[in-house]
This record gives sequence, structure tokens and C-alpha cells, in this order.
Amino acid sequence: MPLQKILQGLLLALFGLAAVVTLPAAEPKILVHGHRGARARLPENSLPAFQYAIEQGVDALEMDMAVTRDNVIVISHDPILHGPVCTSSKESAVIHQLTLAEVRRWDCGAVQNPRFATQTTVPGTRMPTLDEVFALATQGKFDYNIETKSFLDKPEYTPPPEEFARMVLEKIRQYKLEKRIILQSFDFRTLAAMKKLAPEIRLSALTDADPREFTAISADASHAGIVSPNSKLVTKAKVEAAHKAGLQVVPYTVNTPAEWDQMIEAKVDAIITDDPGSLIAYLRKKKLR
Repeated sequence: MPLQKILQGLLLALFGLAAVVTLPAAEPKILVHGHRGARARLPENSLPAFQYAIEQGVDALEMDMAVTRDNVIVISHDPILHGPVCTSSKESAVIHQLTLAEVRRWDCGAVQNPRFATQTTVPGTRMPTLDEVFALATQGKFDYNIETKSFLDKPEYTPPPEEFARMVLEKIRQYKLEKRIILQSFDFRTLAAMKKLAPEIRLSALTDADPREFTAISADASHAGIVSPNSKLVTKAKVEAAHKAGLQVVPYTVNTPAEWDQMIEAKVDAIITDDPGSLIAYLRKKKLR
């Protein structure tokens, strides 16, 4: 056989082989949301906690919103001020019944949360406004996962859902953060209200105990593109079904390596954690960041 034909055969064989050999697909990056900033390390829902989370490299700051009597959106998980999160001479007070000035008489960093031995106190920390937290946006490309704390059985704690959504949207647009916002809630009325006002805002349906498929939960929440379940509700099959429907799954609140491994195995899209720095380091070791 002529040498030229032999070379041609070798080249065809090599290129043919190259055409069928493919590298294994890289594992998708798992995003990290800092729960209430980073409450395992610093006072929850505080500027120090958010600043820490940003410095650790979080993909999103997760937080909760309440509204004062003078219609200022503030960052608080509970609608009622109480220890150990916030302390003053009073035992408790409803945020929606106080002005911002009155809320800021409470110290939201003086007492360590007994659930987190690694939490460092920051005495003198005041409850931040949504304005102050949005002002951090220039420090990175992270998203904001913001929750409307709204209660069907306690309407006196917050503005009506439609008004709450309108107030939040006004701030989102003021800071031009439309593409960096996820609005999450257990109260799906606020998600429906936001979808009517601004369908471009990403919505996340929070659920604590609903055992149904995530697709069904999304449908009940104005077809939210994200479902954020208690991590105990997550299974690989439910996540796979959600992905086939074009949904993302972002479980909460996942704080230990064993739990992180379970979520990684289930192939969730992001993890909400109280200790974002440790989770980011863990994912890097596993080549998932």
C-alpha cells in the first residue's frame, strides 16, 4: 500500500477517534446564599454580617424584610423585636408599630445567639434599612434574595401584600437592581403581587413542610421560577423533576458538611447557609466552585 494512503488512513482514524471522544461534563457550580448574611459568624440580618458574607464571596445575600410605622423597609426576620437578636429595656415590640427612630433604639448585636457558638457579637449594631443594604451592591456582583415577611393571620404586622410588593419594587428600581433580585416568601400573595407589578423580578416560593413535588408548589406561587424548600424536603428525584420543568431548587438552612453532601448529591442549584464562608471553602475543595 502506498505510503500516502497509509498516512491518510492514520489521519482518518485519529480524527474519527477524536470525534467520538468527549471529556466528562464539569459539575455545575453550586451557588451559596448567606442566610441572614452569615448568622453563624455575626449578628443576623446586620450590616456586619452582610459585609462579611460579601468578603467571603457569596453569590447572594439572603435576608428578611419588615416595615416600620413610618413606612421604612428594615431588615428583620421577625416582625417582633425581642432578645437575643435585638435587645432594649423593653421585652418586645412590634416593628410595624414603631418608627424607624424607635426601632434603632434597640441593640441588634449585643447578645450572642446561643444557637451559634461561633457568632461574634457587635454591640451597638442597629437594624439596617433596605436602602443601606442595597447600597452595598457596588461591592460585588452578588444577588439579593429578599423575603417579604407577611402573615395571613397577623395582618397588623405588615402592609397588605400588594402594598408591600409595591414598596419593595420602588426600592429595587431606585437602585436599578432588577436583574439582581430574588423575591422570596412563604406568603405567596406577595409573589403574585410582584408578578403583576414587575414580571421580570425572579420569584422564589418558600416552603417548610409541603411534601408535594416542587413543580406543584411553584404552580401555587404564581409559577415562581425558584422553589426554596426546607432541606429535609429535598430528594434527588424531586430536584430532577423540577429541573425538567425549568425550575431551580434552593434549599435552606444547610449548615454541616454531611447536609452539604446531601444537597450536592441531589444536584440543587444553590444552598442557603448560616456559614457561607465555610460552605464556599468546602465546595472549592470538591471542585464545585
